[in-house]
Amino acid sequence: MNLLDRFLTYVKIDTQSDPEVESCPSTLKQKDLGHLLVKELLELGVNNAYMDQHGYVYGLIPSNSQKDITPIGFIAHMDTSPDAPGAHVNPRIIKHYDGGIIQLNETLSMDPQKFTALKHVVGDDLVVTDGNTLLGADDKAGVAEIMAMVEIMTLHPFEHGDIYIGFTPDEEIGRGADLFDLNFFKAKFAYTADGSLIGGIEYENFNAASARVSFVGKSIHPGAAKLKMINAQHLAFEFHSLLPVFDNPAYTEGYEGFNHLSNTEGSVEFAKLSYIIRNHDMVKFNKQKDDFKRVVAFMNDKYGYEAVSLKITDSYFNMLEVLKHDMSPVELAKQAITNVGLTPHSEAIRGGTDGARLTFMGLPCPNLGTGGFNFHGRFEFASINQMEQAVDVMIEIIKLISK
Repeated sequence: MNLLDRFLTYVKIDTQSDPEVESCPSTLKQKDLGHLLVKELLELGVNNAYMDQHGYVYGLIPSNSQKDITPIGFIAHMDTSPDAPGAHVNPRIIKHYDGGIIQLNETLSMDPQKFTALKHVVGDDLVVTDGNTLLGADDKAGVAEIMAMVEIMTLHPFEHGDIYIGFTPDEEIGRGADLFDLNFFKAKFAYTADGSLIGGIEYENFNAASARVSFVGKSIHPGAAKLKMINAQHLAFEFHSLLPVFDNPAYTEGYEGFNHLSNTEGSVEFAKLSYIIRNHDMVKFNKQKDDFKRVVAFMNDKYGYEAVSLKITDSYFNMLEVLKHDMSPVELAKQAITNVGLTPHSEAIRGGTDGARLTFMGLPCPNLGTGGFNFHGRFEFASINQMEQAVDVMIEIIKLISK
């Protein structure tokens, strides 16, 4: 099966994760893809491939060399974002993109003047959505590329050390590394295939936390509410208005952090706001969390009871804090990217990957570009040409470490 066929097969499997569910995987449908990947790995000769009870897929391609070669790994996540519809994905192929406006459906289109990522793929063959769902290139592009890499190693063997493969659930809701089995995955370092523009090697990411803010109101018939009713929804509006106005993703870029209101729900009696908190700088990151705590204290003091409660959970931290002590995995990837005729580039990720968590768990894990763009929405697309180049980069990394 070629790379494109794999990708088109995988994106049609609904694997959205669910942040409201505590189990792992958060949705059983993620295992549908996991079962398929195990089957394909076994067919490719990865005889130890398996999926555990939590939906993590693992495999090891044993060393075929007499030399002592450093064991490395490649990781991608199977789930897709809950930020846009993810079922019934209907991908469409555009041959030799000409740089113009792409009409997704009757009402949605992508203009390169607005969607500037399109400038990186002029002349490429693209996979786009029909405008009704996300595509799932995040991260099924990475999944397909790793599987294509395994197939190449099977059909065209070359000298290599132990190569570990891992596919995770629930990355999009910040839990992809929670139950990752480092007792099996004994690589010295690994790469997540979860980036965007080909040639990317990313080793900086946001420090990240989630915040859930709950509001308890005092409900009474509105006809008798004067000086008695406290509307929990109004408490939620007030809370949000007291946070720094420009700590909003709509006003930030580069290394600037943000507080992103991701979900709201409520009634007169109870309301809830869900936020994600992000910053590359740990001092500023901690200040943002303190802002939430100060607003809670202020409002509870103002209303005279525990009207507001807060739960902040750290999700992951900036992998640079670990990788800066040994940049050899990054330098190896840069050399591989150069060797296949590309120009390596790095920028701070305005997000995170499983690799960030895994790096702090003892598995250094920078991130590789996959050729997918505009993640988490209906304007998502992937370059088939860049996906093929991503496979070339992985193969070259393995050959370099084997030397």
